[in-house]
Amino acid sequence: MGAMTLVKPNLHRVDVDARQMLFHIPSSSIFELDDLGRELLVLFDTHEQVTQEQLAGLSAHYSQQDVMEVLDELRSLEVISDAGTVARINPAPQQVTKFPLTTIVLNVNTGCNLSCTYCYKEDLTIPSKGEKMAYETAIQSVEMLLRESPDQANYNVVFFGGEPLSNMPLIREVVAYCEKRFAQLDATVDFTMTTNATLLTEKLVDWFNEHRFGLTISMDGPKAMHDKNRITVGGQGTYDVVRRKVEMLLKRYTARPVGCRVTLTRGITDVERIYDHLSGELGFFEVGFGPVTSGDIAEYNLTGEELTEVFAGMKRLGRRYLDAALRNENFGYGNMHQLITDMYEGNKKLVPCGAGIGLLAVDKDGGLNLCHRFTGSDMELFGDVTHGIDKPRLAQFVEKRLDRSNTGCETCRIRNLCSGGCYHESYAKYGDPTHPSYHYCDLMRDWVDFGVEVYARIMLENPGFFEAYVSPRRSA
Repeated sequence: MGAMTLVKPNLHRVDVDARQMLFHIPSSSIFELDDLGRELLVLFDTHEQVTQEQLAGLSAHYSQQDVMEVLDELRSLEVISDAGTVARINPAPQQVTKFPLTTIVLNVNTGCNLSCTYCYKEDLTIPSKGEKMAYETAIQSVEMLLRESPDQANYNVVFFGGEPLSNMPLIREVVAYCEKRFAQLDATVDFTMTTNATLLTEKLVDWFNEHRFGLTISMDGPKAMHDKNRITVGGQGTYDVVRRKVEMLLKRYTARPVGCRVTLTRGITDVERIYDHLSGELGFFEVGFGPVTSGDIAEYNLTGEELTEVFAGMKRLGRRYLDAALRNENFGYGNMHQLITDMYEGNKKLVPCGAGIGLLAVDKDGGLNLCHRFTGSDMELFGDVTHGIDKPRLAQFVEKRLDRSNTGCETCRIRNLCSGGCYHESYAKYGDPTHPSYHYCDLMRDWVDFGVEVYARIMLENPGFFEAYVSPRRSA
């Protein structure tokens, strides 16, 4: 065995009290280092190359066989490599030829009865001018999904807007069609919707219950915070009506847990107060936060100081998630839960999300968009529901994002969890959705380091939490 070197971009170590965890970057997995593993890595830290003679210094405490076994493990993980060889850090550039589409997002109406100040939707308009998707376009979307990705066991149809509840006749027709159509194929279909809740009624809630919709409510916290941006077309705050509707929904809806999605804008940074209100007072099962950092309207973007404050608050919530996990209790904090799920499942994200691969969004005219955020934008389309996916164009897009060479993502330790960040944030910030979102990389790296610590503590002190809460929540 010749000299060996440390492949620094493939590992990251996080201390948890007296223990040290190895975050294996290529697989997004986490291991506890034993004493021998720690000493070996310290040896590699202090020498550019490690030779057999230097390894011999460990013989006073460890057998040669033990040393060789740990070295073999580290080599198999590509954490160390033989000197002079080129270690693999990222997968080789690859051609994209398959698009396992299982989710279609239907933009059922460009109109919305609210006029949220920070809304990113470029095609949004008032209700009277809203352009509704035609039934034929919706059905073509479903059939396109089946043509492009046949023989799947599970499919998802997502209703979006505008405000999707403003086109309930279409939604009812599409659900009826899908339930019959997918049953003929011995496949299941899942329906989900994000809504501002203002148009909910008891009858609608009962209908959603019957068809087991996954419901997410857009709400930004206590009254003063919510009413700052989430207003009617006439400029009135909507908190009071939304709260009434939410209380009715949560009391009446039993099919699935209901989550809340919070948008954080300039001046709205107190994530703990928001969480306590939405989860503790109103009773949402899960609350997730979306910081606005690159919206088209600059005055709503969080400042650098505010973004730092937001991440600090998210970490405080994360500690509460940890405390609950160690008590073997659920804590409905979406951001932390998603990070823990990725680590538990060893998710290796070559791209930031399923947009363009497992998911496409259909605009009112049947055009195929990368995701729901791009409908109505100047972003090029990737086909239409009549002719299907423009595979060469979409492949070119995905391949560009997959290629991390000469980018800041190439050796970044969170490259397989962040994967360059949200396409739409890059589009808004840089005018190019394939451009990595560099503007809060340090905060994201610190957030993931924190996640490694939280995961490690749960793994060491209450490993049963993952089977009790992570796996069931994912399936729900």
